[in-house]
Amino acid sequence: MTVEFTTIAWSGRPVRIEHEWHGRDRTDRPLVVFLHEGLGSVAMWKDFPAALCEAADVRGLVYSRPGYGRSSPRPPAERWRPDFMHRQAHEVLPALLGALRIEQPPWLFGHSDGGSIALLYAARFPQALAGAIVVAPHIFTEPFGLASIRQARDAYATGDLKRRLARYHDDVDSAFRGWNDIWLDPAFEAWNIEAELPAITCPLLAVQGVDDEYGTLAQIRGVAAAVPQTELEEIPSCGHSPHRDQPQALVQAARAFLQRNHAKA
Repeated sequence: MTVEFTTIAWSGRPVRIEHEWHGRDRTDRPLVVFLHEGLGSVAMWKDFPAALCEAADVRGLVYSRPGYGRSSPRPPAERWRPDFMHRQAHEVLPALLGALRIEQPPWLFGHSDGGSIALLYAARFPQALAGAIVVAPHIFTEPFGLASIRQARDAYATGDLKRRLARYHDDVDSAFRGWNDIWLDPAFEAWNIEAELPAITCPLLAVQGVDDEYGTLAQIRGVAAAVPQTELEEIPSCGHSPHRDQPQALVQAARAFLQRNHAKA
């Protein structure tokens, strides 16, 4: 696949967005937009979007959020606020869909922070979405998850995490600090989006690994408690990234969900 770029206006400046299509010309098929994790990018998905699109007979759009991959880096002096995921859902994603002239209500497939962004978009724009799959989303902070994020900070400072991430981001400090600094900010401990979830009306699949090191199963069970139509998938022997730990199980669950709910549309 060929990586492309488009420019949106965001945060008072032009921002370049890296994106990649799968089956772009298959306009008769449902469109799935992939939303990456807190340290992700187009490249870090590797071959998972292509595998899911092929298995589910859909087309896909993968993009790197501002500050990640080859998208415009976060300005060095800019510090993200606790509402950073709201801004991605309410401002960046609509601007990108508009810039790419996507009028068909898409499906969203979000992992981790991307899952939270998908939930926030679904709650704000219920009529603009066909459905969503959220994988290891966060709906509130947990001491358990924050401890793992502190470990990531240490690995970045003293281990080889920075070197490994640098393969996927033009400005690796922009990507890591933008995510890590706000998650470990004391102001972020009160972050919680549970009150916004009941506004979601679209079909919803919530997936999490039983051994997720960044959150307990209370996260997706909380989604189901707030959104009655939620379908739950708890994957055993799986950590925070099912698309890497148990890709076949995730593809199977996502394909069945997409095909079942697209048939109802």
